[in-house]
Amino acid sequence: MDSRDSKRWTSLLSKKKEQDTMKFATKAIHAGIAPDPSTGAIMTPIYQTSTYVQESPEVHKGFEYSRTHNPTRTTLQDNLAALENGSVGLCFASGMAAIDAILKLLKPGDEVISTNDLYGGTYRIFTKVFEKYGIKFHFVAMEKANDLEQYFNESTKLVWVETPTNPMMNIIDIAGIAEITKKKGVLLAVDNTFATPFLQTPLDLGADIVMHSVTKYLAGHSDVVMGAIVVKDEQLGKELAFLQNACGAVPGPQDCFLVLRGIKTLHIRMERHSQNGKTIAAFLVNHPKVARVYWPGFEVHPNHQVAVKQMKDFGGMISFTLKDNRTEAAFKVMEHLRLFSVAESLGGVESLCGHPATMTHASIPKAEREKVGLVDSLIRLSVGIEDAEDLKRDLALALEAL
Repeated sequence: MDSRDSKRWTSLLSKKKEQDTMKFATKAIHAGIAPDPSTGAIMTPIYQTSTYVQESPEVHKGFEYSRTHNPTRTTLQDNLAALENGSVGLCFASGMAAIDAILKLLKPGDEVISTNDLYGGTYRIFTKVFEKYGIKFHFVAMEKANDLEQYFNESTKLVWVETPTNPMMNIIDIAGIAEITKKKGVLLAVDNTFATPFLQTPLDLGADIVMHSVTKYLAGHSDVVMGAIVVKDEQLGKELAFLQNACGAVPGPQDCFLVLRGIKTLHIRMERHSQNGKTIAAFLVNHPKVARVYWPGFEVHPNHQVAVKQMKDFGGMISFTLKDNRTEAAFKVMEHLRLFSVAESLGGVESLCGHPATMTHASIPKAEREKVGLVDSLIRLSVGIEDAEDLKRDLALALEAL
C-alpha cells in the first residue's frame, strides 16, 4: 500500500466512524458523499467517461476503466453501504443482474432454499436459468422460522428471503432465519426492495447479503433501472465485486447520479408512502366489494408482531382481492383507476397498480401462484405520495364500476 492508498484508507475509516453515528436522514444526504475536489460542486458529478489517463502503467488515481470503477458509481455504492450498515456496496445494471451475481457464488450441485412467495423475475431466473446449471431450488413457506430446518442438507448453500414478500406481503423473521443459517454455515440473502433500509436493515438482523431493485423506492422517481448488493463481510464483498467486474453488468454514471439524487429524499418519501399506505389499507378493508387486504400493518396480518419488531413502519405496498374473483373483475377496476396508473414496477412517487397473475408473476405457474393465495382477482398497489384523500376517491370510483 503506497502513501496515497494509505491516506485514502485512513480517510475512509474516519468517514465510516463518523457515518456510524449519523441518523438515517443525515446518512441519506451525506454518507459516502463529498463535494467534488476539483470544483467544490456539492452534487456528485456525472463522470461520463469509459477510461482514465494513467501517469504510467499501474500509476493512476484509483480509476482505470469504468466497468471496474467509476467515481459516480463509487459514491453511490458507498452511500448505499452506509444506509444498510454494511461495509461493501455494489451496483448493477438491474435488480436481476444483482441476483445473477449472487447466484454466481454457487456451483453445480448446490441447493437454495427460497420463500415460496416471491417476485416472478426471481422465480424465473432461479428455475429457467440457474436450474439448468445444476443448482436446485426449494420454494417453501418461511413464516415460521423454526420450520425451515427440515429443508437443509449438506448441499444447502443459500437461503433467499423476501420480506415483505411480493405480492402477498408475508412477513419473515430475518433474525430467526439468520440464527439457523449461521448455525448451518449457510449464506442468507434478503431482498429488501419493498422495505428499503429506511424501514429495515437486514444486515443488522443477521443477514449476509442485502439485495435491492434500486429501480423502485431507492431511485423513487420511475426513471432508472438498477440493482444493488450490500454486505458486511469484506471477503464476501470482494467475491461479489470480482463478479461485478468480470461479468460487467454495471450501471452507467447518469443512472448513478439520478439514484444519488433520489436517495436524498428517501426518508421523507418513505414516511409519506407509509402514511398513505395505512390510509388506503384502512379504506379497502372496509369496502363491501373487497374480499381481503394484505398489508403488514394490520394486527391480524400474519407475523404482524415480527413486522413490528424488525420494521420501522409498514410501507406503501398493499395487495387486495375482490369478492368477484375473476380476472375480468380485476381488469375492470384497474381500467377505471385514474390516479393509480396500470404499470409494471413500484416505489415511485406516483401511485401504480398491477395485476400480478398476468404481469409481474405471470412466469410462475398458476397452480404455484394459487398455493400462496395469488388468485386471479388480486391487485397489487404501490401507494405513492399524492394526497391520500384523492387516492381513496380514485379507488372508490373504480370499485363502483363492478
